Amino acid sequence: MPASTPTKILFFACAGLAVSGLVSSPAALALGLAFALTLGNPLPAASGRVARWLLQASVVGLGVGMNLAAVWQAGRTGFWFTVGTISGVLLVGLLLGRRLGVERDTSLLVSSGTAICGGSAIAAVGSVIEADQRAMSVSLGTVFLLNALALFIFPPLGHGLGLSQQQFGVWAAVAIHDTSSVVGAASHYGEQALQTATTVKLVRALWIVPVALGVSALRSGGKGRFAFPWFILLFVAAAALRTALPAGEPAYRIVVQAAKLGLCLTLFLIGSGLSREAVRAVGVRSMVQGVVLWVIVAVVSLAVVRGVVG
Repeated sequence: MPASTPTKILFFACAGLAVSGLVSSPAALALGLAFALTLGNPLPAASGRVARWLLQASVVGLGVGMNLAAVWQAGRTGFWFTVGTISGVLLVGLLLGRRLGVERDTSLLVSSGTAICGGSAIAAVGSVIEADQRAMSVSLGTVFLLNALALFIFPPLGHGLGLSQQQFGVWAAVAIHDTSSVVGAASHYGEQALQTATTVKLVRALWIVPVALGVSALRSGGKGRFAFPWFILLFVAAAALRTALPAGEPAYRIVVQAAKLGLCLTLFLIGSGLSREAVRAVGVRSMVQGVVLWVIVAVVSLAVVRGVVG
């Protein structure tokens, strides 16, 4: 049934509130979730497309506020940590899924989403294994629910555990699924946490490529296709511009602020994209797999971060 005009008007009013700067990132996501589960998103296809492009543009905008040397240092420092955690999460996730009796494709997608970057990894791996609609819906729903929860609980946990800005940034980048919630949680924690989390998460996101290629080689004879995350390279280019031309600082601050507002709108749109059908589609076994795997990642990565990161 087509959405009524009052519902659309209210939807745009809520979107305007999300981008006004009057609400935080968690509040913007909560507003979207509340709208989706009560009135329903009146423009699901359009808002999904806008959210995807707006997230990428916001990440690139955040790059304008970062020094390229800091970006390089964060990426280099976290390289082996990234390799270890992604490999470990994939292995543990697949073993856990087999133990719980989760369908093979769904188990692989939940593990990939937890290991790398949530929905983007699921979309990439799902395309190369030609996963059916149910496997995609269940895995996306599982990761989405946990990703939304993480945005609310990680900042208070970080403060309660006494994590430094850098420690929290690394922890959030590893233990929170999607880039949107990583950036949202880190921006709520502090400026340095935001810079660290964004850089480390984007380095992890690049691993979509080798993981998807490896899965493609094993499962589809190397014929699978996926979209390369080009916006990550634009993020690096934006940081390089900021480093090479520091005189543009006032303009850079405006761009970064616009990027943060764009992120709030992105989180509202992402939250509004959760349908009741997606919630119902998430089975108990896949949810147990996702929760257990997420807790393992959060606890182990927290221990490593507290022991290694200053």
